[in-house]
Amino acid sequence: MPIYMDVHIVPGVKAKDVAEAHRKDLLHQQEFGCSCMTYWIDEKRESIFCLIEAPDKDAVEEMHGKAHGLIPNKIIEVSSKVVESFLGRIFDPSDAKVSSEGLKVFSDPSYRTLLVTTTGDPVLLESRLGKEKANEMIHLMNSTIRKNIAEFGGSEVENRGLGFIVSFTSAMKAVSCALAIQKDLPSNLIKETRFKIGIDGGEPIQKSSKLFGDTIQLALTMCTVNKGSSIAITSPVRELVSKDYFQSGAENFFALSPQEENFLLSLVSTLEENWDKPEFDVDTFGRAMAVSSSQLYRSTMKLTGFSPNVLVREFRLEKAKEMLKKKNYSISQITFESGFTSPSYFTKCFKKKYGLLPMEYLALLH
Repeated sequence: MPIYMDVHIVPGVKAKDVAEAHRKDLLHQQEFGCSCMTYWIDEKRESIFCLIEAPDKDAVEEMHGKAHGLIPNKIIEVSSKVVESFLGRIFDPSDAKVSSEGLKVFSDPSYRTLLVTTTGDPVLLESRLGKEKANEMIHLMNSTIRKNIAEFGGSEVENRGLGFIVSFTSAMKAVSCALAIQKDLPSNLIKETRFKIGIDGGEPIQKSSKLFGDTIQLALTMCTVNKGSSIAITSPVRELVSKDYFQSGAENFFALSPQEENFLLSLVSTLEENWDKPEFDVDTFGRAMAVSSSQLYRSTMKLTGFSPNVLVREFRLEKAKEMLKKKNYSISQITFESGFTSPSYFTKCFKKKYGLLPMEYLALLH
């Protein structure tokens, strides 16, 4: 049966209130074929996240509605394994106290600071350095990262082949881990692998339909626009960590203003929605972003170093490269599916960016 996580935003919520609501859910769960596994409550952020095994989202809503009337603001399907990796548990805390009324009361916030790492394409790294040297660098990088994750109490959520996602309960530990990784990795490895670190903090459910999707996306995007080897941190992380921490080593960090972060997220979201449309040009881009062409140009140049036209092309090339890895399509099919209008132009752009023809890249994959 699927597992769902829902979010309730309740101003002034207290742990005892949530314990009582959870007790009522347990009384009614069988009527709707549900099994209430646990929840997280953050009084400061006024948020509650429930983890429920259920036939579907409707059953979750109906159960909550009958039990106490608190309908979720949003429900997403999740993997119990991923939830446990991010949040450390999928059942009630073992040390939860039972009140005199028989309620199991606990306050366990779900806010996490996520450290993500990115690298350049391993296939291109192997093409440049040879298989043995590339594998040696990747092995050293991975072992160094894992050593520091263990030292600073992080939880490795995912190793996607191109990098890590690591969950921390403390922003300070996440930043300290990042600095240690940066210190331990040889500078030539960081340069050759195009290694980057990004750190953001957030709740499990926001706008994205994926667990911690918004937090991961901003951390990854910050890595993309960070042209140096410093650690990219978002404004929520800066707020959680002492200012003195950054004043004593500001050169180690790359940061943007909250307004720039919001624009960057909107930029990426717009590209994700439109990159495969051949008609998506600068004018369409500006309208989708609700800004003038001149403002779009200034902002994209400042944040990414690319003009809107070049940014769209770069985005399409990355998507086309991923399609080469995943789909057994011809170069012509990938050309048009990625928004290019000419196979010859696509091939020229691909060669210029990656140093290989698309067919040469395909050959390296096999």
